[in-house]
Amino acid sequence: MRRPEDMFDREVEWARLARFCEDDAPGASLGVVSGRRRQGKSFLLEAACEQTGGLYFQAVEATAADSLRMFGTRLAEHLGAPAAFTFHGWDEAVDAILGLGSRKPVPVVLDEFPYLTKVSPELPSVVQAAFGPRRPRRRESRTRLVLCGSALSVMGRLLAGAAPLRGRASLELTVPTLDYRLAREFWGIEDLPLAAQVHTVVGGTPAYHDFLRGDRPASPADFDDWVARAVLDAASPLFREARYLLSEEPSLRDSALYSSVLAAVASGATTRGGIASHVGRSSSDLAHPLTVLADAGFLVRADDLLRDRRPLWRIAEPLVAFYHAMIRPAFAQLDRPGRAVRLWPTLRPTFAAQVLGPHFEGMARTWVADFASPETLGADLLGDVGHGTIHDHAGRAHLELDIVALGPADGTRRRLVALGEAKWGTTLGIDHLDRLDHARTLIGSARGLDITTTRLILVSAAGFTDDLHARAAADPRIVLVDLDRLYHGS
Repeated sequence: MRRPEDMFDREVEWARLARFCEDDAPGASLGVVSGRRRQGKSFLLEAACEQTGGLYFQAVEATAADSLRMFGTRLAEHLGAPAAFTFHGWDEAVDAILGLGSRKPVPVVLDEFPYLTKVSPELPSVVQAAFGPRRPRRRESRTRLVLCGSALSVMGRLLAGAAPLRGRASLELTVPTLDYRLAREFWGIEDLPLAAQVHTVVGGTPAYHDFLRGDRPASPADFDDWVARAVLDAASPLFREARYLLSEEPSLRDSALYSSVLAAVASGATTRGGIASHVGRSSSDLAHPLTVLADAGFLVRADDLLRDRRPLWRIAEPLVAFYHAMIRPAFAQLDRPGRAVRLWPTLRPTFAAQVLGPHFEGMARTWVADFASPETLGADLLGDVGHGTIHDHAGRAHLELDIVALGPADGTRRRLVALGEAKWGTTLGIDHLDRLDHARTLIGSARGLDITTTRLILVSAAGFTDDLHARAAADPRIVLVDLDRLYHGS
């Protein structure tokens, strides 16, 4: 399988899918492909089927009988049969799927699989039975069946716990969103501050580039106009996209509550207590909604690495965060023609404080986790990377740290690999360094971590003072990360 020339990145995902589809070993095999919506899963799987002569079937919302009828029609088209096949149940359809691989490996993709299980909940058990290790039909087949879906709560349950397909899949492939470096390349933006701001709005979801027909800011001066025309304009497909993402997830039945929870997180209420206060519910009432939103891929639970049982909640998709912080509060006004250009200047301070700042902190943590070299961190292996809080008893204050990187929990005294601060619009200086140094000392005494080689990482889009540059030049444990290093360096 040759990766299509018009496919951006996805080298790793394509290679794993190719190994699965071209595996010539006897016996049918099962794969599961998942990921958030609009990431290019269908494009990836359709390309694989085109190159291998496989069968691609995309389910739609339909009754069980109608879904079987459409699959029978698609199978007939694939085989060149004169009439559609008629199946009375999915057991017959799966049997026909196994028959496709009687002579050679043949991939078969059932895309939007959650639509099928919604009306035919027995389908996973049918697949389990057909793919039993001692079933003769399965042993004689080389069919490579791929189940794909974007409803993460549904796909996550397929292989979990006591689910019927637990232990049956030989491929579990997640198609992730593009990281901020790849997203800049994909959008073709050379100016780094501009690329970071665009990523804050649309993230690394490839489909949004197509939604806008390639419209991107022509220059930094065009960013405000681009936001107004591409996202805040009621005629733009991105204006209501966050609403659609929420409505397309089958596990989110109380859309009003879930939308309010997301709005609370977007406004800065990131603890369970803060979210509860925002939505008018008790903290205990939010345990289930928060879990559901996390399972569906809308929220990410970020544990405080320095304090037990102090998690924060963050929105996983930048456009969802942008919508709930910027569009939702002004939806009625923005829904009127011509209002976006006039309202954006009044919304921009909120964008800087509630959206851009927290997003930039996340980019900094990603740099430490994925791009910083062992030489920079003074460590070959990392354990956890996240945020943390340490109490300063003498100063009667809690020091919040944007970046906390710990070494592996290998039974020895755990290392504090790095502490960091990330600021979008602030020039960082010696006072910021001293704050990190003080926090490092507190952590060493309060948490018992090894701080002898801890790096102090300062990340800023606005730059650093001359005296901080001088200190960093003399001490390799001080790491300064500007936008150029964030995007290109290690």
